[in-house]
Amino acid sequence: MTCHKRYKIQKKVREHHRKLRKEAKKRGHKKPRKDPGVPNSAPFKEALLREAELRKQRLEELKQQQKLDRQKELGKKRKLETNPDIKPSNVEPMEKAFGLCKTENKAKSGKQNSKKLYCQELKKVIEASDVVLEVLDARDPLGCRCPQVEEAIVQSGQKKLVLILNKSDLVPKENLESWLNYLKKELPTVVFRASTKPKDKGKITKRVKAKKNAAPFRSEVCFGKEGLWKLLGSFQETCGKAIQVGVIGFPNVGKSSIINSLKQEQMCNVGVSMGLTRSMQVVPLDKQITIIDSPSFIVSPLNSSSALALRSPASIEVVKPMEAASAILAQADARQVVLKYTVPGYRNSLEFFTMLAQRRGMHQKGGIPNVEGAAKLLWSEWTGASLAYYCHTPTSWTPPPYFNESIIVDMKRDFNLEELEKNNAQSIKAIKGPHLASSILFQSSGLTNGIIEEKDIREELPKRKERKQEEKEDDKDSDQEIIDEELDEKSSGMFAAEETGEALSEESTAGEQSTRSFILDKMIEDDDAYDFSTDYV
Repeated sequence: MTCHKRYKIQKKVREHHRKLRKEAKKRGHKKPRKDPGVPNSAPFKEALLREAELRKQRLEELKQQQKLDRQKELGKKRKLETNPDIKPSNVEPMEKAFGLCKTENKAKSGKQNSKKLYCQELKKVIEASDVVLEVLDARDPLGCRCPQVEEAIVQSGQKKLVLILNKSDLVPKENLESWLNYLKKELPTVVFRASTKPKDKGKITKRVKAKKNAAPFRSEVCFGKEGLWKLLGSFQETCGKAIQVGVIGFPNVGKSSIINSLKQEQMCNVGVSMGLTRSMQVVPLDKQITIIDSPSFIVSPLNSSSALALRSPASIEVVKPMEAASAILAQADARQVVLKYTVPGYRNSLEFFTMLAQRRGMHQKGGIPNVEGAAKLLWSEWTGASLAYYCHTPTSWTPPPYFNESIIVDMKRDFNLEELEKNNAQSIKAIKGPHLASSILFQSSGLTNGIIEEKDIREELPKRKERKQEEKEDDKDSDQEIIDEELDEKSSGMFAAEETGEALSEESTAGEQSTRSFILDKMIEDDDAYDFSTDYV
């Protein structure tokens, strides 16, 4: 800065300090008085000091006890957050009907595997519900459908299956319309956009005077709610009784957000991380309709790597971040990815992650680009609810093997489909989706297989162990063959030396056999390639 400006600032600072000193003089500067303590001439001085020390110790003990109590309360709250039970008090009769006792759930969770519990809870939801809402991500609707679950619903009989196209504001309108026309040939389909910021239950917020024409935040607006309400209401009227509606789907498709949007309150836990809902949760919408939240589907490990990366909540832990992000990147259009992330053209995934880390300023010690951090960033963006991408519909419509004409007609019966079409058209018109140029084209891997039966989960671990044992045995056999070949070569060299006059004694042959057996034993123990040149000598 210029000297004139600097001197002016210094002058203002001096004036300000002078003003503060003047005000302090007017008030009068009062120093805190020191504790004089107990004078030596006072009687019972020692007794008084002892009492003061005891009082101090009691206060410290009390503070420590309060601190421990607070920590215990926080621990209990965290446990409740990680294992959320049914919140509303008026659901107690429903708990008895569906067998949702808290003590039973706690005992089971301690003994059984979490995946098996997920399967049990999902079966309970399907059995208890009259209408099942399968939530699909509008960016990849086909990849969010589980044929095993749909087949189980069809086989259970007298249950209706409805598809919900959630996150419809993240795909272009043309693509959304084409997917709606494709899916409604099989099942009733509702275009939906859940509100991510509903009113938090129990929290009192300050009322702020808003402008008359002020538009609400994008995250607060919900589309398709009226259409879904009318669809469920018309079905309830035709049934003539109270109905239960189950909400199912893969992780991070927005099941709990849809329930919160319908209820207009924060009834179910929602968040960026996958698999937050771990147990069946009953939420009464009104006197006639009760909605049931369920845990997500268990993804089969036989799916493609891109499907595992996008649909499995534990994929980023099981699969390495680089592998998961590379699988997603391989299915995306390279030109649109370059435009979206503003990086130059890349030849492979490693080069892309290096350039993305440099672009976002993600560096490790020594200025090395944090490639793994960039891979995690890409993975989180593609599984979150902010990135706009889309998939093309299949060229021809072919129903799955578990669907036939009679089942399709039965699924559409008792629903007011004409009114649903009108509501869907209004929702598509109101939703402001991205343009085709600004969104990324993704190649879908098709239907994603899931696991419903507990026996399928049990079989996974033994199969993996068997494969590993077979691989080890094959490696051992190949290693033994290599050892035998090399030892034969070396032994032939030894016999040639005998012909030239360098005869070996019996002790040396015994030593050779011992070294050979030692190498074989070592190879079997370590199961690694061995350096024969050093050990043989």
